[in-house]
Amino acid sequence: MAIFIVSVFIIGYLAITLEHQLKIDKLIPALVMMALAWAGVAFGLDGFENWFDPHQGGLISLVGQDHESRLHLMESTLLHHFGKTCEILIFLVGAMTIVEIIDHFNGFQTFKRLIKTRKKSTLLWVVCGLGFILSAIIDNLTATIVLITILRKIVKDPGTRMWYAGMIIIAANAGGAWSPIGDVTTTMLWMAKKVSASHLIEHLLIPSLVCMLVPTLIASFLPAFKGELAIAEQDEKVGKNSSMMLILGLSLIIFVPIFKTVTHLPPYIGMMLSLGIMSLVAEFISARQFSITKAEDHGHVHGPTFKALGRIEMPSILFFLGILMTVAALESLGMIFMFGNNVRASIDENVFVILLGVGSAIIDNVPLVAASMGMFQEKIDADVWHFIAYAAGTGGSMLIIGSAAGVVAMGMEKISFFWYLKNITLLALVGYLAGIGAFLLI
Repeated sequence: MAIFIVSVFIIGYLAITLEHQLKIDKLIPALVMMALAWAGVAFGLDGFENWFDPHQGGLISLVGQDHESRLHLMESTLLHHFGKTCEILIFLVGAMTIVEIIDHFNGFQTFKRLIKTRKKSTLLWVVCGLGFILSAIIDNLTATIVLITILRKIVKDPGTRMWYAGMIIIAANAGGAWSPIGDVTTTMLWMAKKVSASHLIEHLLIPSLVCMLVPTLIASFLPAFKGELAIAEQDEKVGKNSSMMLILGLSLIIFVPIFKTVTHLPPYIGMMLSLGIMSLVAEFISARQFSITKAEDHGHVHGPTFKALGRIEMPSILFFLGILMTVAALESLGMIFMFGNNVRASIDENVFVILLGVGSAIIDNVPLVAASMGMFQEKIDADVWHFIAYAAGTGGSMLIIGSAAGVVAMGMEKISFFWYLKNITLLALVGYLAGIGAFLLI
Protein backbone atom coordinates (compact mmCIF):
# COMPACT_ATOMS: atom_id res chain seq x y z
CA MET A 1 0.00 0.00 0.00
CA ALA A 2 2.94 2.32 0.58
CA ILE A 3 3.87 1.93 -3.10
CA PHE A 4 0.31 2.90 -4.06
CA ILE A 5 0.44 6.06 -1.91
CA VAL A 6 3.81 7.13 -3.36
CA SER A 7 2.52 6.44 -6.89
CA VAL A 8 -0.57 8.57 -6.23
CA PHE A 9 1.67 11.41 -5.06
CA ILE A 10 3.98 11.19 -8.10
CA ILE A 11 1.13 11.02 -10.63
CA GLY A 12 -0.79 13.81 -8.88
CA TYR A 13 2.33 15.94 -8.74
CA LEU A 14 3.00 15.46 -12.43
CA ALA A 15 -0.58 16.56 -13.15
CA ILE A 16 -0.02 19.70 -11.07
CA THR A 17 3.28 20.46 -12.82
CA LEU A 18 1.67 19.96 -16.26
CA GLU A 19 -1.37 22.06 -15.36
CA HIS A 20 -1.14 24.29 -18.44
CA GLN A 21 -0.54 21.43 -20.86
CA LEU A 22 -3.40 19.31 -19.47
CA LYS A 23 -5.77 22.30 -19.17
CA ILE A 24 -6.80 21.06 -15.72
CA ASP A 25 -6.67 23.39 -12.73
CA LYS A 26 -4.04 22.20 -10.26
CA LEU A 27 -6.53 22.11 -7.38
CA ILE A 28 -8.23 19.06 -8.96
CA PRO A 29 -5.26 16.65 -8.86
CA ALA A 30 -4.30 18.09 -5.46
CA LEU A 31 -7.67 17.21 -3.93
CA VAL A 32 -7.88 13.81 -5.64
CA MET A 33 -4.40 12.73 -4.54
CA MET A 34 -5.12 13.91 -0.99
CA ALA A 35 -8.23 11.71 -0.77
CA LEU A 36 -6.57 8.69 -2.42
CA ALA A 37 -3.43 9.00 -0.28
CA TRP A 38 -5.38 8.93 2.97
CA ALA A 39 -7.64 6.16 1.62
CA GLY A 40 -4.45 4.18 1.00
CA VAL A 41 -3.35 4.84 4.57
CA ALA A 42 -6.72 3.63 5.89
CA PHE A 43 -6.80 0.44 3.77
CA GLY A 44 -3.19 -0.47 4.52
CA LEU A 45 -3.24 0.51 8.18
CA ASP A 46 -2.81 -3.01 9.55
CA GLY A 47 0.23 -3.65 7.35
CA PHE A 48 2.39 -0.67 8.39
CA GLU A 49 5.23 -1.24 10.83
CA ASN A 50 6.14 2.39 11.62
CA TRP A 51 4.22 5.60 12.17
CA PHE A 52 5.41 9.18 12.52
CA ASP A 53 3.70 10.67 15.56
CA PRO A 54 3.43 14.48 15.08
CA HIS A 55 2.81 14.95 18.80
CA GLN A 56 6.10 13.29 19.79
CA GLY A 57 7.99 14.36 16.66
CA GLY A 58 9.43 10.93 15.92
CA LEU A 59 8.83 7.42 14.59
CA ILE A 60 6.95 4.88 16.72
CA SER A 61 6.55 1.17 16.11
CA LEU A 62 3.13 -0.25 15.25
CA VAL A 63 4.24 -3.86 15.68
CA GLY A 64 1.97 -5.62 18.14
CA GLN A 65 -0.76 -2.97 18.10
CA ASP A 66 -4.30 -4.12 17.31
CA HIS A 67 -6.54 -2.54 14.64
CA GLU A 68 -8.42 -0.31 17.09
CA SER A 69 -5.20 1.21 18.46
CA ARG A 70 -3.91 1.82 14.95
CA LEU A 71 -7.22 3.35 13.90
CA HIS A 72 -7.22 5.69 16.90
CA LEU A 73 -3.65 6.77 16.08
CA MET A 74 -4.55 7.44 12.45
CA GLU A 75 -7.60 9.50 13.42
CA SER A 76 -5.69 11.61 15.94
CA THR A 77 -2.88 12.17 13.43
CA LEU A 78 -5.32 13.11 10.67
CA LEU A 79 -7.10 15.53 12.99
CA HIS A 80 -3.77 17.07 14.03
CA HIS A 81 -2.65 17.69 10.44
CA PHE A 82 -6.08 18.94 9.37
CA GLY A 83 -6.13 21.38 12.28
CA LYS A 84 -2.66 22.72 11.49
CA THR A 85 -3.53 22.99 7.79
CA CYS A 86 -6.78 24.83 8.53
CA GLU A 87 -4.89 27.30 10.71
CA ILE A 88 -2.85 28.26 7.65
CA LEU A 89 -5.87 28.35 5.33
CA ILE A 90 -8.04 30.48 7.64
CA PHE A 91 -5.08 32.83 8.07
CA LEU A 92 -4.78 33.16 4.28
CA VAL A 93 -8.53 33.71 3.86
CA GLY A 94 -8.38 36.56 6.36
CA ALA A 95 -5.37 38.18 4.69
CA MET A 96 -6.89 37.83 1.21
CA THR A 97 -10.19 39.35 2.37
CA ILE A 98 -8.48 42.38 3.92
CA VAL A 99 -6.57 42.95 0.67
CA GLU A 100 -9.80 42.70 -1.34
CA ILE A 101 -11.50 45.22 0.96
CA ILE A 102 -8.59 47.62 0.39
CA ASP A 103 -9.01 47.11 -3.35
CA HIS A 104 -12.78 47.67 -3.05
CA PHE A 105 -12.02 51.22 -1.90
CA ASN A 106 -9.32 51.68 -4.61
CA GLY A 107 -6.72 51.90 -1.87
CA PHE A 108 -3.87 50.68 -4.05
CA GLN A 109 -4.38 53.58 -6.45
CA THR A 110 -2.62 55.64 -3.79
CA PHE A 111 0.66 54.13 -4.99
CA LYS A 112 -0.07 55.17 -8.57
CA ARG A 113 -0.48 58.78 -7.48
CA LEU A 114 2.97 58.63 -5.87
CA ILE A 115 4.68 57.53 -9.09
CA LYS A 116 5.53 60.71 -11.00
CA THR A 117 8.74 59.75 -12.81
CA ARG A 118 9.04 59.24 -16.56
CA LYS A 119 12.57 57.82 -16.45
CA LYS A 120 12.53 54.05 -17.07
CA SER A 121 15.40 53.21 -14.72
CA THR A 122 13.91 55.28 -11.91
CA LEU A 123 10.51 53.60 -12.39
CA LEU A 124 12.30 50.23 -12.22
CA TRP A 125 13.70 51.05 -8.79
CA VAL A 126 10.35 52.41 -7.62
CA VAL A 127 8.31 49.33 -8.62
CA CYS A 128 10.95 46.89 -7.35
CA GLY A 129 11.15 48.74 -4.05
CA LEU A 130 7.36 48.74 -3.75
CA GLY A 131 7.28 45.06 -4.68
CA PHE A 132 9.84 44.21 -2.01
CA ILE A 133 7.98 46.12 0.72
CA LEU A 134 4.41 45.32 -0.32
CA SER A 135 5.02 41.59 -0.68
CA ALA A 136 6.27 41.44 2.90
CA ILE A 137 2.90 42.77 4.04
CA ILE A 138 0.24 41.55 1.60
CA ASP A 139 2.18 38.52 0.20
CA ASN A 140 4.10 38.25 -3.05
CA LEU A 141 1.19 37.10 -5.22
CA THR A 142 -1.05 40.02 -4.30
CA ALA A 143 1.81 42.52 -4.52
CA THR A 144 2.52 41.34 -8.08
CA ILE A 145 -1.12 41.73 -9.11
CA VAL A 146 -1.32 45.21 -7.58
CA LEU A 147 1.90 46.48 -9.19
CA ILE A 148 1.18 45.08 -12.65
CA THR A 149 -2.30 46.61 -12.49
CA ILE A 150 -0.71 49.98 -11.66
CA LEU A 151 1.90 49.53 -14.41
CA ARG A 152 -0.84 49.05 -16.98
CA LYS A 153 -2.01 52.56 -16.23
CA ILE A 154 1.51 54.00 -16.53
CA VAL A 155 3.39 52.00 -19.20
CA LYS A 156 1.58 51.78 -22.53
CA ASP A 157 4.01 49.50 -24.40
CA PRO A 158 3.33 45.77 -23.63
CA GLY A 159 6.93 44.80 -24.45
CA THR A 160 8.31 47.26 -21.89
CA ARG A 161 5.75 46.12 -19.31
CA MET A 162 6.99 42.54 -19.67
CA TRP A 163 10.46 43.62 -18.53
CA TYR A 164 9.01 45.44 -15.52
CA ALA A 165 6.77 42.46 -14.70
CA GLY A 166 9.79 40.14 -14.76
CA MET A 167 11.65 42.33 -12.30
CA ILE A 168 8.56 42.64 -10.10
CA ILE A 169 8.51 38.83 -9.79
CA ILE A 170 12.09 38.84 -8.47
CA ALA A 171 11.40 41.72 -6.07
CA ALA A 172 8.11 40.32 -4.79
CA ASN A 173 9.51 36.85 -4.14
CA ALA A 174 12.53 38.35 -2.37
CA GLY A 175 10.28 40.57 -0.26
CA GLY A 176 8.02 37.67 0.70
CA ALA A 177 10.92 35.52 1.93
CA TRP A 178 11.85 37.63 4.97
CA SER A 179 8.36 38.20 6.31
CA PRO A 180 6.21 35.64 8.18
CA ILE A 181 3.19 36.86 6.20
CA GLY A 182 4.95 37.49 2.87
CA ASP A 183 4.79 34.02 1.34
CA VAL A 184 2.77 30.86 1.96
CA THR A 185 5.96 28.95 2.78
CA THR A 186 7.19 31.44 5.38
CA THR A 187 3.68 31.49 6.86
CA MET A 188 3.79 27.68 7.06
CA LEU A 189 7.15 27.73 8.85
CA TRP A 190 6.01 30.50 11.19
CA MET A 191 2.73 28.82 12.12
CA ALA A 192 4.45 25.46 12.57
CA LYS A 193 6.75 27.17 15.11
CA LYS A 194 9.85 26.50 13.05
CA VAL A 195 10.70 30.22 12.95
CA SER A 196 9.70 33.25 14.97
CA ALA A 197 8.76 36.50 13.26
CA SER A 198 11.56 38.55 14.83
CA HIS A 199 14.34 36.06 14.06
CA LEU A 200 13.05 35.47 10.52
CA ILE A 201 13.27 39.19 9.80
CA GLU A 202 16.63 39.47 11.53
CA HIS A 203 18.23 36.63 9.56
CA LEU A 204 16.62 37.12 6.14
CA LEU A 205 16.05 40.83 5.64
CA ILE A 206 19.59 41.52 4.38
CA PRO A 207 19.90 38.37 2.19
CA SER A 208 16.47 39.05 0.67
CA LEU A 209 17.37 42.69 0.09
CA VAL A 210 20.58 41.62 -1.65
CA CYS A 211 18.56 39.17 -3.74
CA MET A 212 16.43 42.08 -4.95
CA LEU A 213 19.09 44.80 -5.23
CA VAL A 214 21.68 42.93 -7.29
CA PRO A 215 19.38 42.00 -10.22
CA THR A 216 17.71 45.43 -10.13
CA LEU A 217 21.11 47.16 -10.27
CA ILE A 218 22.18 45.01 -13.23
CA ALA A 219 18.84 45.49 -15.00
CA SER A 220 19.04 49.29 -14.65
CA PHE A 221 21.94 49.22 -17.13
CA LEU A 222 20.09 47.12 -19.71
CA PRO A 223 18.74 48.76 -22.91
CA ALA A 224 15.15 47.92 -21.91
CA PHE A 225 15.35 50.41 -19.02
CA LYS A 226 17.08 53.26 -20.86
CA GLY A 227 15.26 56.47 -21.83
CA GLU A 228 11.90 57.84 -20.77
CA LEU A 229 8.30 56.67 -20.88
CA ALA A 230 5.35 58.26 -22.59
CA ILE A 231 3.03 58.10 -19.60
CA ALA A 232 -0.67 58.22 -20.37
CA GLU A 233 -2.73 60.64 -18.35
CA GLN A 234 -5.46 58.95 -16.35
CA ASP A 235 -8.71 60.45 -15.22
CA GLU A 236 -9.42 57.69 -12.73
CA LYS A 237 -10.97 59.05 -9.57
CA VAL A 238 -9.75 57.92 -6.19
CA GLY A 239 -12.22 57.90 -3.31
CA LYS A 240 -11.72 60.08 -0.27
CA ASN A 241 -11.32 56.99 1.93
CA SER A 242 -8.83 55.18 -0.34
CA SER A 243 -5.65 56.21 1.47
CA MET A 244 -7.19 55.67 4.90
CA MET A 245 -8.35 52.13 4.02
CA LEU A 246 -4.94 51.31 2.55
CA ILE A 247 -3.11 52.44 5.68
CA LEU A 248 -5.65 50.73 7.98
CA GLY A 249 -5.54 47.45 6.06
CA LEU A 250 -1.75 47.25 5.90
CA SER A 251 -1.48 48.23 9.57
CA LEU A 252 -3.94 45.51 10.61
CA ILE A 253 -1.98 42.87 8.70
CA ILE A 254 1.30 44.02 10.30
CA PHE A 255 -0.51 43.90 13.65
CA VAL A 256 -0.96 40.10 13.39
CA PRO A 257 2.65 39.06 14.22
CA ILE A 258 2.63 41.59 17.08
CA PHE A 259 -0.61 40.11 18.42
CA LYS A 260 0.88 36.60 18.30
CA THR A 261 4.05 37.71 20.09
CA VAL A 262 2.09 39.38 22.89
CA THR A 263 -0.66 36.77 23.38
CA HIS A 264 1.12 33.58 22.16
CA LEU A 265 -2.12 32.67 20.41
CA PRO A 266 -2.06 31.14 16.89
CA PRO A 267 -1.68 33.77 14.11
CA TYR A 268 -5.12 33.09 12.62
CA ILE A 269 -6.74 34.44 15.79
CA GLY A 270 -5.02 37.79 15.28
CA MET A 271 -5.89 37.74 11.57
CA MET A 272 -9.56 37.20 12.37
CA LEU A 273 -9.43 40.14 14.79
CA SER A 274 -7.86 42.30 12.08
CA LEU A 275 -10.45 41.16 9.54
CA GLY A 276 -13.26 41.94 11.98
CA ILE A 277 -11.97 45.48 12.56
CA MET A 278 -11.40 46.04 8.84
CA SER A 279 -14.90 44.78 8.00
CA LEU A 280 -16.47 46.95 10.67
CA VAL A 281 -14.81 50.08 9.33
CA ALA A 282 -15.65 49.13 5.73
CA GLU A 283 -19.32 48.55 6.50
CA PHE A 284 -19.51 51.75 8.55
CA ILE A 285 -18.02 53.79 5.70
CA SER A 286 -20.38 52.18 3.21
CA ALA A 287 -23.27 53.16 5.49
CA ARG A 288 -25.08 49.88 4.89
CA GLN A 289 -26.71 47.41 7.23
CA PHE A 290 -25.44 43.98 6.17
CA SER A 291 -25.17 40.44 7.47
CA ILE A 292 -22.46 38.22 6.04
CA THR A 293 -24.45 35.09 6.81
CA LYS A 294 -27.80 36.18 5.37
CA ALA A 295 -28.10 37.82 1.99
CA GLU A 296 -31.36 39.70 1.57
CA ASP A 297 -33.45 39.43 -1.54
CA HIS A 298 -35.30 42.14 -3.42
CA GLY A 299 -32.33 43.98 -4.84
CA HIS A 300 -30.18 44.09 -1.70
CA VAL A 301 -26.79 45.65 -2.45
CA HIS A 302 -24.05 43.53 -0.87
CA GLY A 303 -21.52 45.28 1.34
CA PRO A 304 -17.76 45.43 0.76
CA THR A 305 -17.02 42.50 3.09
CA PHE A 306 -19.33 40.16 1.22
CA LYS A 307 -17.89 41.26 -2.12
CA ALA A 308 -14.35 40.75 -0.82
CA LEU A 309 -15.16 37.24 0.41
CA GLY A 310 -16.57 36.44 -3.04
CA ARG A 311 -13.34 37.55 -4.77
CA ILE A 312 -10.72 35.70 -2.73
CA GLU A 313 -8.73 32.90 -4.39
CA MET A 314 -10.65 29.84 -3.18
CA PRO A 315 -8.98 27.57 -5.80
CA SER A 316 -5.61 28.43 -4.23
CA ILE A 317 -6.97 27.69 -0.75
CA LEU A 318 -8.23 24.25 -1.84
CA PHE A 319 -4.95 23.57 -3.66
CA PHE A 320 -2.99 24.24 -0.46
CA LEU A 321 -5.40 21.96 1.43
CA GLY A 322 -4.80 19.11 -1.01
CA ILE A 323 -1.02 19.52 -1.12
CA LEU A 324 -0.46 19.90 2.62
CA MET A 325 -2.72 16.98 3.55
CA THR A 326 -1.11 14.72 0.92
CA VAL A 327 2.34 15.48 2.30
CA ALA A 328 0.91 14.81 5.77
CA ALA A 329 -0.08 11.30 4.64
CA LEU A 330 3.46 10.60 3.43
CA GLU A 331 4.86 12.05 6.64
CA SER A 332 2.59 9.90 8.79
CA LEU A 333 4.08 6.72 7.32
CA GLY A 334 7.56 7.99 8.18
CA MET A 335 8.61 8.21 4.52
CA ILE A 336 9.64 11.86 4.61
CA PHE A 337 11.43 11.47 7.93
CA MET A 338 13.47 8.50 6.68
CA PHE A 339 14.16 10.17 3.34
CA GLY A 340 15.38 13.26 5.15
CA ASN A 341 17.75 11.20 7.29
CA ASN A 342 19.17 9.49 4.19
CA VAL A 343 19.66 12.82 2.40
CA ARG A 344 21.38 14.42 5.37
CA ALA A 345 23.72 11.44 5.67
CA SER A 346 24.81 11.72 2.04
CA ILE A 347 24.84 15.44 1.27
CA ASP A 348 25.76 18.66 3.05
CA GLU A 349 22.79 20.40 4.64
CA ASN A 350 23.46 23.77 2.96
CA VAL A 351 23.89 22.13 -0.45
CA PHE A 352 20.59 20.32 0.02
CA VAL A 353 18.75 23.56 0.86
CA ILE A 354 20.32 25.36 -2.12
CA LEU A 355 19.14 22.53 -4.39
CA LEU A 356 15.70 22.76 -2.77
CA GLY A 357 15.57 26.41 -3.82
CA VAL A 358 16.54 25.52 -7.38
CA GLY A 359 13.92 22.78 -7.33
CA SER A 360 11.25 25.27 -6.27
CA ALA A 361 11.67 26.94 -9.67
CA ILE A 362 10.37 23.72 -11.25
CA ILE A 363 8.19 22.25 -8.52
CA ASP A 364 5.78 24.24 -6.36
CA ASN A 365 7.57 25.42 -3.20
CA VAL A 366 4.63 24.62 -0.88
CA PRO A 367 5.03 20.81 -0.92
CA LEU A 368 8.82 21.15 -0.91
CA VAL A 369 8.71 23.16 2.31
CA ALA A 370 6.01 20.89 3.75
CA ALA A 371 8.26 17.91 3.08
CA SER A 372 11.35 19.61 4.52
CA MET A 373 9.42 20.27 7.72
CA GLY A 374 9.15 16.50 8.09
CA MET A 375 12.82 15.92 7.24
CA PHE A 376 14.40 18.23 9.80
CA GLN A 377 13.69 18.10 13.52
CA GLU A 378 15.77 21.11 14.60
CA LYS A 379 14.45 23.52 17.21
CA ILE A 380 12.72 26.80 16.45
CA ASP A 381 14.89 29.40 14.69
CA ALA A 382 17.62 26.94 13.75
CA ASP A 383 19.65 28.23 10.80
CA VAL A 384 18.30 25.54 8.50
CA TRP A 385 14.72 26.84 8.83
CA HIS A 386 15.75 30.36 7.87
CA PHE A 387 17.78 29.04 4.95
CA ILE A 388 14.82 26.95 3.75
CA ALA A 389 12.56 30.01 3.98
CA TYR A 390 14.98 32.03 1.86
CA ALA A 391 15.72 29.32 -0.72
CA ALA A 392 12.10 28.26 -1.25
CA GLY A 393 10.86 31.84 -1.33
CA THR A 394 13.38 33.27 -3.81
CA GLY A 395 14.43 30.22 -5.84
CA GLY A 396 11.12 30.17 -7.69
CA SER A 397 12.02 33.42 -9.44
CA MET A 398 14.41 31.57 -11.76
CA LEU A 399 11.53 30.28 -13.90
CA ILE A 400 8.24 32.04 -14.54
CA ILE A 401 6.33 28.89 -13.53
CA GLY A 402 8.33 28.60 -10.32
CA SER A 403 6.22 30.88 -8.14
CA ALA A 404 2.66 32.09 -7.76
CA ALA A 405 3.86 35.62 -8.56
CA GLY A 406 5.40 34.38 -11.81
CA VAL A 407 2.33 32.44 -12.87
CA VAL A 408 0.00 35.39 -12.30
CA ALA A 409 2.35 37.75 -14.15
CA MET A 410 2.52 35.22 -16.97
CA GLY A 411 -1.24 35.34 -17.29
CA MET A 412 -1.67 39.09 -16.88
CA GLU A 413 1.05 40.16 -19.33
CA LYS A 414 1.09 37.10 -21.63
CA ILE A 415 4.77 36.46 -20.86
CA SER A 416 6.05 33.29 -22.52
CA PHE A 417 8.14 30.73 -20.67
CA PHE A 418 11.05 31.10 -23.10
CA TRP A 419 11.00 34.92 -23.11
CA TYR A 420 11.39 34.87 -19.33
CA LEU A 421 14.06 32.16 -19.55
CA LYS A 422 16.05 34.25 -22.04
CA ASN A 423 15.74 37.66 -20.38
CA ILE A 424 15.03 37.28 -16.64
CA THR A 425 16.25 33.85 -15.47
CA LEU A 426 19.94 34.81 -15.33
CA LEU A 427 19.15 37.95 -13.34
CA ALA A 428 17.08 35.89 -10.89
CA LEU A 429 19.86 33.30 -10.56
CA VAL A 430 22.46 35.98 -9.83
CA GLY A 431 20.19 37.49 -7.18
CA TYR A 432 19.48 34.07 -5.66
CA LEU A 433 23.18 33.24 -5.37
CA ALA A 434 24.05 36.72 -4.07
CA GLY A 435 21.44 36.35 -1.34
CA ILE A 436 22.81 32.93 -0.41
CA GLY A 437 26.28 34.45 -0.13
CA ALA A 438 24.92 37.18 2.17
CA PHE A 439 23.06 34.61 4.30
CA LEU A 440 26.10 32.37 4.74
CA LEU A 441 28.32 35.34 5.55
CA ILE A 442 25.90 36.58 8.18
